[in-house]
Amino acid sequence: MPTVQANGIEINYEVQGEGEPMVLIPYLAADQACYAFQVADYAKYFTCFSVDLRGAGLSSKPDGVYTTELLADDIAAFMQAAGIGRAHVFGVSLGASTGMWLAAKHPELVKSLSLHSAWDKTDPFLRVIVEDWQIIAQALASVTEMVIQGIFPFCLTPELYAARPEYVDSLAEFVRSRPMPPVDAFIRQSGAVLAHDATPVLGLIQAPTLITYGRHDIVTSTRFAGPLTEAIANTELIVFEDCAHAAIYENVDGFNQQTLAFLQRH
Repeated sequence: MPTVQANGIEINYEVQGEGEPMVLIPYLAADQACYAFQVADYAKYFTCFSVDLRGAGLSSKPDGVYTTELLADDIAAFMQAAGIGRAHVFGVSLGASTGMWLAAKHPELVKSLSLHSAWDKTDPFLRVIVEDWQIIAQALASVTEMVIQGIFPFCLTPELYAARPEYVDSLAEFVRSRPMPPVDAFIRQSGAVLAHDATPVLGLIQAPTLITYGRHDIVTSTRFAGPLTEAIANTELIVFEDCAHAAIYENVDGFNQQTLAFLQRH
């Protein structure tokens, strides 16, 4: 897979498809392959640039304080280095937080913005959950097993665990097959989640914006829908009724169809 030097680090990425450029920003601890189920469909219509964020995948994992604004600056520099002009920008969770900073600071780079399982500012409940994930990662000395044991139960509904245990197992094996960050890099990247506060800049976002949630998500629940839809001028809201934090895995067909409809309108 290609790499570029951007914002002082090496950024790893993959390109698939043809059409207008689309930049897909991963969620916490994940590498660019986390959107495999989406890129399979999106690449039929868009040139998909799937990126490894600072601190994860095969991108650099330098010391220092990570913030969602810094991650957005990384993506802006990546787009310049890779020769990507104005693009559709897509992110889930941490990827969404990064995307909103990118759209606010670099509006000329963002044609449309897709924010999935997003939040405007980390609140006390989200802080407790992410700090628990940090404790689990340190206790297990494994980000991989922390994701499977600690994060999965928030991403998937109890009903999915009960009805399709083999599917949950396959997702766990997928995580185990990917290049996962060491614990110290995860602590730095999750620190960006804990510090996230985009409220001062949300009003600067000009791109048409899709915002989605899973009805059963408690991590980034619909409690964050109001602040985002009120602060961002041009938004559409979708709630996936049978999903938790990861509709991208729980309702792949429904998620892809509805998000593609938004992308193709813009």
